[in-house]
Amino acid sequence: MTTGPSAAAVAAVDPLKHVRGPADPAIDVYLTGTVFLDIVFTGLDSAPVRGTESWARGMGSSPGGVANMATALARLGLRTSLSAAFGDDVYGDHCQEALAGEGVDVSLSRTCRGWHSPVTVSMAYDGERTMVSHGHEAPPPDEPPRCPPPSRACVASLDPGRRQPWIEQAALHGSRVFADVGWDDTGRWDLAEIPELAQCEAFLPNAAEAMRYTRTASPRAAAHALAEHVPVVVVTMGAEGAYAVDGRTGESAEVPAISVAALDTTGAGDVFVAGFVTTSLAGYALPDRLALAGLTAALSVQEFGGSQSAPGWTEVAAWWEQIRTVEEQDPQALARYAFLDGITPCAPRGWPLRRAVPTIGFRPERDPGTGPEVP
Repeated sequence: MTTGPSAAAVAAVDPLKHVRGPADPAIDVYLTGTVFLDIVFTGLDSAPVRGTESWARGMGSSPGGVANMATALARLGLRTSLSAAFGDDVYGDHCQEALAGEGVDVSLSRTCRGWHSPVTVSMAYDGERTMVSHGHEAPPPDEPPRCPPPSRACVASLDPGRRQPWIEQAALHGSRVFADVGWDDTGRWDLAEIPELAQCEAFLPNAAEAMRYTRTASPRAAAHALAEHVPVVVVTMGAEGAYAVDGRTGESAEVPAISVAALDTTGAGDVFVAGFVTTSLAGYALPDRLALAGLTAALSVQEFGGSQSAPGWTEVAAWWEQIRTVEEQDPQALARYAFLDGITPCAPRGWPLRRAVPTIGFRPERDPGTGPEVP
């Protein structure tokens, strides 16, 4: 089973090497949530039509849900710990093995007997996606959940109206909290219903969410309004890029999106957050943090799946090498990403890089002498 770069390869590039100290926690980022098995269909000419059968030209499967974020963080070289429930079915085993293969620490996770893994089927077409999911709430643990382990940071998905005590515990123990937010199905869009925002260092909603919560008419105005509640706000604006405000210093930054041919947008938001977390912990300037986050998200949508498409520093280096060596160079891009000089490994030959698409069901080749012949 091919799941991307090995843990040893990931460790070869440590973005936090220059800030690590002997008293630092062993974990860079802690996160918790639901792991899905994602089955992704691409190459559809149009949306499926009721009463007909549609054929996709491409298909892949990989761990999804919170696994998208965990894999993206690990591929960028962060020591990542995931606490999640896994089913005791083949899907659950596959997801655990894939995450462990990426170097994600799943020792705080648990396997639930008799519980099947949640599944999402994603169909990508016209640059968008449609998803159908199925799953049941995981059985409660036999023992109370442990407090989050000491970590430099944690990543949370805020849920309006649902308290998550672990976020406050993590912040009290010194973790820097980075959070996005789920869609408010109640339609109230009231910041008072997400009290965990007070523990966050950075809040990363999309434009629609940000404007609804602030009753503003533009993503930029929304970012400034939210900066009154949380130190750093990043509003993602899709094809327009992203806008950020640091309420502590008054600094703002904006980075346009990188134009790419999107194969599958699953997990792109998670990859963006992972890039922003990585560069924040490494102490990059606000514009550089936005630029790296946007670049990793753009690289991810050119591949299948959420977790499997997450790029590492090798892909970032290959992209930067391409930008610097093409005949028609973009002066603005060269200036915007100049910070990549000296922090990326040597780019391999060949671009674009292609990852193997994982498919559940393949088995190791059998020695003909060890089993029955297949007619």
